[in-house]
Amino acid sequence: MESYLNENFGEVKNKNSSEEALQRWRKLCWLVKNRKRRFRFTANLSKRFEAEAIRRSNQEKFRVAVLVSQAALQFIHGLNLSSQYSVPAEVKAAGYKICADELGSIVEGRDVKKLKIHGGVEGITNKLNTSISNGISISEQLLNQRKEIYGINKFTESPVQGFLVFVWEALQDTTLMILAACAFVSLIVGIIVEGWPKGAHDGLGIVASILLVVFVTATSDYKQSLQFKDLDREKKKITVQVTRNGCRQKISIYDLLPGDIVHLSIGDQVPADGLFVAGFSLLINESSLTGESEPVNITAASPFLLSGTKVQDGTCKMLVTTVGMRTQWGKLLATLTEGGDDETPLQVKLNGVATIIGKIGLFFAVVTFAVLVQGLFSRKLQEGSQWIWSGDDAMEILEFFAIAVTIVVVAVPEGLPLAVTLSLAFAMKKMMNDKALVRNLAACETMGSATTICSDKTGTLTTNHMTVVKACICGKVKEVGGSKVSSNFFSDIPDSAVRILLQSIFNNTGGEVVKNKDDKIEVLGTPTETALLEFGLLLGGDFQLERNASNLVKVEPFNSLKKRMGVIIELPDGGFRAHCKGASEIILAACDKVIDSNGYVVPLDIESINDLKNTIEQFACEALRTLCLAYMETGTEFSAESPIPVTGYTCIGIVGIKDPVRPGVRESVAICRSAGIIVRMVTGDNITTAKAIARECGILTDNGIAIEGPEFREKNEEELHEIIPKLQVMARSSPMDKHTLVKHLRTTFEDVVAVTGDGTNDAPALHEADIGLAMGIAGTEVAKESADVIILDDNFSTIVTVAKWGRSVYINIQKFVQFQLTVNIVALIVNFTSACLTGNAPLTAVQLLWVNMIMDTLGALALATEPPNDDLMKRPPVGRKGNFISNVMWRNILGQSLYQFVIIWYLQTRGKTAFHLDGPDSDLILNTLIFNSFVFCQVFNEISSREMEKINVFEGILKNYVFVAVLTCTALFQVIIVEFLGTYVNTSSLSFQQWFASIFLGFLGMPIAASLKMIPV
Repeated sequence: MESYLNENFGEVKNKNSSEEALQRWRKLCWLVKNRKRRFRFTANLSKRFEAEAIRRSNQEKFRVAVLVSQAALQFIHGLNLSSQYSVPAEVKAAGYKICADELGSIVEGRDVKKLKIHGGVEGITNKLNTSISNGISISEQLLNQRKEIYGINKFTESPVQGFLVFVWEALQDTTLMILAACAFVSLIVGIIVEGWPKGAHDGLGIVASILLVVFVTATSDYKQSLQFKDLDREKKKITVQVTRNGCRQKISIYDLLPGDIVHLSIGDQVPADGLFVAGFSLLINESSLTGESEPVNITAASPFLLSGTKVQDGTCKMLVTTVGMRTQWGKLLATLTEGGDDETPLQVKLNGVATIIGKIGLFFAVVTFAVLVQGLFSRKLQEGSQWIWSGDDAMEILEFFAIAVTIVVVAVPEGLPLAVTLSLAFAMKKMMNDKALVRNLAACETMGSATTICSDKTGTLTTNHMTVVKACICGKVKEVGGSKVSSNFFSDIPDSAVRILLQSIFNNTGGEVVKNKDDKIEVLGTPTETALLEFGLLLGGDFQLERNASNLVKVEPFNSLKKRMGVIIELPDGGFRAHCKGASEIILAACDKVIDSNGYVVPLDIESINDLKNTIEQFACEALRTLCLAYMETGTEFSAESPIPVTGYTCIGIVGIKDPVRPGVRESVAICRSAGIIVRMVTGDNITTAKAIARECGILTDNGIAIEGPEFREKNEEELHEIIPKLQVMARSSPMDKHTLVKHLRTTFEDVVAVTGDGTNDAPALHEADIGLAMGIAGTEVAKESADVIILDDNFSTIVTVAKWGRSVYINIQKFVQFQLTVNIVALIVNFTSACLTGNAPLTAVQLLWVNMIMDTLGALALATEPPNDDLMKRPPVGRKGNFISNVMWRNILGQSLYQFVIIWYLQTRGKTAFHLDGPDSDLILNTLIFNSFVFCQVFNEISSREMEKINVFEGILKNYVFVAVLTCTALFQVIIVEFLGTYVNTSSLSFQQWFASIFLGFLGMPIAASLKMIPV
């Protein structure tokens, strides 16, 4: 079966599956009882095609808009343009001078002419009653007024479906419809032949069973949909930095309004349509909107920013002009959302299992019906009444047909693929409480098979709370700690060196020092930038004073490829100066001068270089991140189009930044090792720092290899094949090094790889990995969008929790499949063999429907929601090649099926003798005994299925309230069915001895299951 499944249903990957693969498995699943329910949690391919068509249309529209804008620019240059636009009365009454539609047409149409007519960005700012420096007012009345005129930044979402919709969808089941038709005919014929109410019992029994199945199914589905809705809401929580009332603050993108001033940096998503106000080196990736992968350069000449696009490089301030459904992204998002998520490999595989068993069941159902009808014909031939047909005969044929249909109901395990969704929904909800947000359903199950985790250092293994603890300025190493820094620091460092150091810290930064809403000083930026700015403030520097003293001409933001950041500033006397900072050895290599102990700039000789390298090494050995700061005079002329120089710098100094290892990381790494998961550290830091931290975390062992990215890049295929299995630390790595490592691990070594990432440049590796893990705090929106799971607390221990939940999901579904296939096999064989050998079926349609509900919805609830235990992390991972239906499962399924079949067959052939049954009701009592024993076999088999290999199946059973509740309800309802609903379900009350025998025969399945587990496979 496994090879058939892999061949026909194995093309769907855990992510990035081709459209052909998604189409193919759908065509193979032709035997489906309820299409609405079976395919509810699969991708809507037609909506995806629609979204792609919108993207292509956008691409063409924007291309034309750019051409028109360029032509308009040439044409209108120097002309005095007059406006035909008149402000609507309600807009004018509110104090604004431009309406939402006009703003939308300017940005979406990239209409340079209209923009110029309205006075450019400054004119639009005034017309929106806002300020570039202070933003909009936060007065409640003014905010509400702005919302009324311009709308809110929310997108149309598909409404939450009510419970009755799920009831209606559950009723769409073809087999239930046929059974309902059978029940209707049974009611009519029964009432005609036997009168009311006696003749209605069989029909009403089927109707009641159908309604019970429908309502239990609908309740389960409805709860799942609510869980997915909650998770969708969590996925969309994005915050942005804005200036309001002159204060920088973080707000949700849904609270943005036209007139807001938004601060964007590399990796951010543009939250609304708007105009570029100021910024540097801004590159925007518009592929999400247009499908065009080539980034667009945004400048004051072409200032149009579109919602949903991503900042690929640079920083900027943006004026929000259009929000919500007025934006092109809002219109596209509605269609994209309806497209849904890809189905998971397990869902597809279990659809395959359901199809195979369904075909077998359909064959058995047809044969059973034929055998039963043939038996009736044979009996009538013997009686000589083959030409005389009564209402009873019609009822009998109808009962045979109902049994055949019910065999299909039981045999087509619709619950298998849906159990995956149930288990994933349960796991995702619980993982949210454990600080992990799952964006891609398949990641839950794939994480259970992970064999390798490639983790970042900063923020994942460490706390990301950085502080400068040491600095080497003018050749002197200084401890930095608390308020004493000022007096100690300045004692033997020249003023000129301190001035240039503060100028470098406060100008060459991606962070800012601002006043927050409470009028307190707040340092914004990445943890590294924050550490440096706090160091500058500790030295007595003034951020605003330093920034106002010079003019920023050009900024090249830090990225993990160059490992440096540079700025050009215009000095008050008219000269230009470049500042750069970054990885110590890279910046030091770009320096040819240094500031000496007297504050003079002197050439950098071999001795000085060695001293500085030794300082870097010393800092790194203490597990400090090292950064080098440098500057150079660039003369009296500099063009903003020219690149920032890369060599000829003067070294200002080296700082050592402390970033402590997170508590619990060492233990988590040890758990991974015992679980057969290899943890590798991939970092941009110095190799000595990386090794020190890796040893502290327990990642780097005595026989492990630590390598630098540039050296790794030089290796050929043969060398890589040799070193990768032992590779534990990669330092000074670029995003492409990480991508190469992941690709080799996945393809050459067939590992299942989980990768962490926080930056924009990590997106390719996150995309390539089997499971991409983005950081919720430090991660950029681009990284989060490429990831499958977002680690909300940026903690490595949470990644281990995700792995544990992944294993739990995988094993829970295996348990459920084992349980359901056992019921399938026994129910099929019992009814088929009985029909063939005795001419009647011991389990009626109503009874089979109850059994179906026990093994389908209730079984899934009980087994697919088992919480994880610590033992899960003591077994090896499944890996890429593990069979889903393992030999252990086949052993348990076949052994348990054989036992149950023998019991049922014994009762059928020897039951009357064994229980001394005679009289007119003996057949009914025997069939009730068989039904009761069969159900209790399933109840106890459900308990045995909690563990596939361990004999003790009771450990932790009381902690799983769902499991206990399902078992209790099943047993109670079975008593009610047998003792009180006999008229409708074709059962008879049983004596105490008969109840004891039924339960005991069911219970005997547990020691049988335990002994089966001792058989090695």
